[in-house]
Amino acid sequence: MIQSEIPVDQLWRSIRSEAETAVVRDPVFGAALSSAILDHPDFAHGLAHQIGERLGKSPADRERFAQLACDVFDSAPNLIDAASRDLQSIAVHDPATTTLLPPLLNFKGYVALQVWRVSNWLWRQRRNDLALLLQSLSSDQLSVSIHPTASIGTSVFLDHATGIIIGAFAVISDEVTILQNVTIGRKHSEADRAPKIGRGVYLSAGSSIIGGVSIGDFAKIGAGAVVEHDVPPGCTAVGVPARLTNCPEQVSA
Repeated sequence: MIQSEIPVDQLWRSIRSEAETAVVRDPVFGAALSSAILDHPDFAHGLAHQIGERLGKSPADRERFAQLACDVFDSAPNLIDAASRDLQSIAVHDPATTTLLPPLLNFKGYVALQVWRVSNWLWRQRRNDLALLLQSLSSDQLSVSIHPTASIGTSVFLDHATGIIIGAFAVISDEVTILQNVTIGRKHSEADRAPKIGRGVYLSAGSSIIGGVSIGDFAKIGAGAVVEHDVPPGCTAVGVPARLTNCPEQVSA
């Protein structure tokens, strides 16, 4: 179990150690780990392989997208630092896993978030068509659609990660957890305003954050809630339309 943040090279050593143990414990499962983990020299190449495997529909496509991710990571190593923090955060905060290998191999929300990191970098390099292609493929293959112009921090966890939509220009801070079927997007009448999600926010399954609203740090949004007004820090918003509850004493509900 990860107790505190570790450097990327140490993270990769831990992942390889887990993979080597898995090979011994279960040779059938272990047979797939050479190409996925053990054949790669570092975390960047291993993560790029996962991106290629998830997005590509043919061997050639998988190789092409893996190489694209590798090239981006070479140009922007800060993306690998962010990916490392995202992965370690899952091991700390998800009660279903305390190790690094399972979320890297099996959590499609994790891979979808890293696909967005690549597409966002491509967008900022004015390679818009390629960035939008990655968004489309992520939507098709992973059921997670994140517009390349969104802004997302680190230690972010897309849990279950089916039906997640994060629209253009949305801002998501560090340590946010987003469950399945969450929508974060603009209103048609507010095309220039997108939601801003504060640090440590928890967005429950099926919730929708719509329009130019701000969700304060460490707020919680209940399952199925529809939020069209600001939520102060530390509050919980529930219902349709959402109402505030469990707010800190200084916040009026």
